[in-house]
Amino acid sequence: MSLLQDLSWRYATKKMNGAPVAQEKVDYIIEAARMAPTSSGLQPFKVIQVSNPELKAKIKPIAFGQTQIVDSSHLLIFAAYDEYTKERVDAVFAQQETERELPLGTSDDYKNTLFGMFAQQTKEQHFAHAARQAYIGFGMAIAAAAEQRVDATPMEGFTNAQLDELLGLDKLGLKSVTILALGYRDESNDWLVNLKKVRTKPEDFVINFN
Repeated sequence: MSLLQDLSWRYATKKMNGAPVAQEKVDYIIEAARMAPTSSGLQPFKVIQVSNPELKAKIKPIAFGQTQIVDSSHLLIFAAYDEYTKERVDAVFAQQETERELPLGTSDDYKNTLFGMFAQQTKEQHFAHAARQAYIGFGMAIAAAAEQRVDATPMEGFTNAQLDELLGLDKLGLKSVTILALGYRDESNDWLVNLKKVRTKPEDFVINFN
């Protein structure tokens, strides 16, 4: 199957049947998110995996009662750094230098320039930047789920602050960005399953400067 065929197959599943997704498939989807490109390789987000039914039940009202929360096999919650601290930036470049067997300090000029830029920004700007990086991983996870023939529902419809409090994300220096519910479609009860996928026409989607 090609990537385009996989993306054509997938849709934002509205009703899941509660069947479990094999952990190796979930791990594959998470790995796709981990391998996603991010600005300066900072990877300023985490993926929180939730399969516990009691916890999913607590998340459901925070997500406005959407049934995919509890009918899914797993929830992947993408949470971004609340700010770029010097310690976080230093740690990224130290790991890069160590794993690439480069002398420590090789990246100092670039790292210091980067942190100098962050130092002029607010925490809100830091989080906005980190959240954009989380969305790159989020997109990769959606594509990987389609490749694995796992249904996935992207969700922004939840109260972020309440989810952060429930999961204690503030203690980890994180803020929730989005949720990906993983499971299998309930074909007999999902109103969207047989509807044609509609997207902007290619000639209206691409603007060419030739």
